[in-house]
Amino acid sequence: MKQQHMRSLSSAVIAVFMLFALCLTVFAGIVNLPTASAESVKATSQGDIVFIVPLEGEVNPTRYSFLKRSFDEAMSMGADTVIIEMDTPGGLLKSAEDIGKLISDSPMNTVVYIHDKAASAGSYIALSADQIAMSPGAAIGSAAIVDVNHKLIEDPKTNAFWISLMTGAAEKNGRDGEIARAMVDVNAEIELKKLNKVKPAGEVLSLNTNEAIQAGYAEYEASSMSDLLNKLNLSEALSTKMEMKTTEKIAEFINQPVVQTILLFLGIAGIAIELIVPGFGIPGLLGMLGFGLYFFGSYVAGLAGVETIVLFGIGIVLLVLELFVPSFGILGLLGSASLIGGVVRAAYDTSNAFLSLGIAFVAAVIVVVIVGYVFKSRGIWNRFILKEKLTTEEGYVSNPNDIELIGMEGVALTTLRPAGVARIGEKKLDVVTDGAFLQQGTKVAVIQVEGSRIVVRAIEE
Repeated sequence: MKQQHMRSLSSAVIAVFMLFALCLTVFAGIVNLPTASAESVKATSQGDIVFIVPLEGEVNPTRYSFLKRSFDEAMSMGADTVIIEMDTPGGLLKSAEDIGKLISDSPMNTVVYIHDKAASAGSYIALSADQIAMSPGAAIGSAAIVDVNHKLIEDPKTNAFWISLMTGAAEKNGRDGEIARAMVDVNAEIELKKLNKVKPAGEVLSLNTNEAIQAGYAEYEASSMSDLLNKLNLSEALSTKMEMKTTEKIAEFINQPVVQTILLFLGIAGIAIELIVPGFGIPGLLGMLGFGLYFFGSYVAGLAGVETIVLFGIGIVLLVLELFVPSFGILGLLGSASLIGGVVRAAYDTSNAFLSLGIAFVAAVIVVVIVGYVFKSRGIWNRFILKEKLTTEEGYVSNPNDIELIGMEGVALTTLRPAGVARIGEKKLDVVTDGAFLQQGTKVAVIQVEGSRIVVRAIEE
């Protein structure tokens, strides 16, 4: 009774936590809605409005989500100019492409202020803006495509596509496309007329502030944001600086591949342990926390919608039902497919998602096997194993034992070869000899009784 109570309590706790995770996800959506301060609304009729949006660190989906929110809020406030204050070593090309499109498609005047560096993907984002400003000592360029280990990617299709994006962004805003190509193409030797030099094969181009201005890749040199506003004739404009929300910062941390792998491990191991070795509650809580944070980060970054979370939830439900409903594995297969589909759809990169899921699954299986072995007495399999033993000592027999017959005498009514019929006392019984063949009429005595088996032996006269 106590164990059943513990299981019920555990299930209730998990249900409450699932509700909490759902509320957290909805809350993330609410807090990411554009909000307008009273000061900004009041000031829309007082002159130019400038939104300053920082882009620091790695370019990733969460940064794109933050910039999109910032641009949407700037539009709703009637802003004239958006200044992106940049310091990035680069990042994911898909996110850079999304941010570049967001900037180039904006009807507002866009300015990228490179505070320190705009390397790799940051170069493309900067070239997508209407104007570029750089602080003294800043740099732009070095945009060759590399993998996670910073090794050059040699795929010609990928490189050709990235070169076309870079040159297209540059030429759209009146800049020399060959310089953008020199920032990307490692193999080509490119003559840079505006810089009076040649970019040799085996290298990529990076421009400092003076070179960028000389090449037309920067319009201003500004030592600070106030200096830039003066040069843009916006020193009197109302400026609003956007900041990442706490939920966005958490999501950016969560969406790192290593963190996502750990969360998936916690989710798989926690839920599996709670289902296989029920009664604790803590593994289930950790499992729901792992999955909840995984989808929370993806939701905030705009990688997963409600439909993805629902798909994953259906997978969990089907896997649980597989433990209790005989389906010949159909529910398990459908549940696994839904679960994997939900995890992959919530990830930025499909290959990374499968890799993280595979590592997490293998690690979780090892932990679940160890926990199952240590707590085997609490395992769910015990519900399907008959433990009771119906022993003779406890009074259970498959047939009544007529042990009172032992020692009684009788006569063989048929020939015993060695089985036959004998009269023992007043009863006709099926008997068997101890091995000898006895003729009809032979006097016998019962020497052993085992259930329905009665053993007799001839009485020597």
